[in-house]
Amino acid sequence: MPVLARLRRLFAPPRTRALEAGARGRRWDGAPVVSRSLTNDVAAQGRTVSARASHAARNDPHAAAAVSALVASIVGPGIVPSSQHPDPEARERVNALWADWVSLADFDRLGDFYALQALAVRQMIEVGESFAHLFDVGDGLRLRLIHPDQVPFEFPLIGPASNVRAGVELDDLGRVVAYHVLPRRPDDPTAPFVAAYTPVRVPADDVAHLFQPLEPGQLRGLSWLAPVLLKLHDLDQHADAALMRAKVAALLCGVITDPDGSGAGLGGTQTGGTLTTGLEPGTLLSLPPGKGVEFLDPKESQHFDAFTKSHLRAVAAGLGIPYELLTGDLSGVNYSSIRAGMVEFRRKLEHWQHNVVVFRFCRPIWDRWIEYCGLSGLLPGYLDDPAPYHRVDWLPPRQEWVDPKKDTEAEVLAIRAGLKSRTQAITERGYSPEKVDAEIALDRAREQRLGLAFDTTLPTTAEAPADA
Repeated sequence: MPVLARLRRLFAPPRTRALEAGARGRRWDGAPVVSRSLTNDVAAQGRTVSARASHAARNDPHAAAAVSALVASIVGPGIVPSSQHPDPEARERVNALWADWVSLADFDRLGDFYALQALAVRQMIEVGESFAHLFDVGDGLRLRLIHPDQVPFEFPLIGPASNVRAGVELDDLGRVVAYHVLPRRPDDPTAPFVAAYTPVRVPADDVAHLFQPLEPGQLRGLSWLAPVLLKLHDLDQHADAALMRAKVAALLCGVITDPDGSGAGLGGTQTGGTLTTGLEPGTLLSLPPGKGVEFLDPKESQHFDAFTKSHLRAVAAGLGIPYELLTGDLSGVNYSSIRAGMVEFRRKLEHWQHNVVVFRFCRPIWDRWIEYCGLSGLLPGYLDDPAPYHRVDWLPPRQEWVDPKKDTEAEVLAIRAGLKSRTQAITERGYSPEKVDAEIALDRAREQRLGLAFDTTLPTTAEAPADA
């Protein structure tokens, strides 16, 4: 076989596609194909998506409920750090310093650190990302959240000494080294024109950039509402149309017909082409010869509830939350079904908490704060061995179960069987094991001192039963 024929045979498309997803035909006509990076898509359309998502979160009840439910589930009262320094005294000092700093963290004084945490997560869900700027104000480290609009997508600089994409500066290896930030939001009417549109370079070490990466090399975040915005818009229009039909159906409206034009006038008040007349119970009307009345009877949609539920289930699936959490509708669930749904949802929560919020927001702030305390002389021994001070466990909020009694009994059995430790069980509930044990010890000492006895009080040595 000639070489040219072999090459044609080698590179010729197969007559029958082995993969339906890669085939061509009428069924695939008009189907969109993504062929570029998500960063490019976000840079080109991210501002529009964010604006629509913000509008939905502020005006659409289902979008607002979804955002609030996600923030409450992921952050709750806060994802709390617990120092893991091997030395108990050093560990206690770090935790005490953190407790003092929490209420001072926010430069704008909108709340404490955990309020900033919740606001950052809300921004990530709503518009796709949030930025936290860390800086020294002279008497401590402070945080300030930066709106994503202040990191302009329209700021690419490419040159021999600069490589900025969508407001993010990269080094020669493609690592993020800085962010180019506007001092004010572009829509701030009080900002001077030149200052508002002149970005300032902020080193990446001073910024915690929170977003959920969806592909390697992604630089900017995409709104979590992006997959469901169109469905929410369609559902809102459908609900408006159904409401208008219901309003029309609630009115007694009719059309006067006069086929041959010979009918006499009707009694009532006429304004333009509209005749208004009153009806009372038991009223009998006599129409002039030739006149007829046809009452409007707009049909209500027979499938409104089914259509709405179907759309809302798709919205819940797109957001990764249970339908019942989105709508508050528990009419069709039982203990087993709601528990199964919540177990799967909590797996997603653990992913979002540890792989997104902790890694991209909490950990950078903790490392920078520990470094600041160490260099300020607040942590003796930090300069000699800094690594142990950076060790930390982040404890997410406790998740309530459908039946706490059954789940607590299952945990107790697992601990007794050696399948899990008390430390693991306490940590899963969002508490520090050391703090819980210290509180239990204090409670028991106080109970014995005051002569109190409860079911949880351990017997003293004198009261302990003798071995048989």
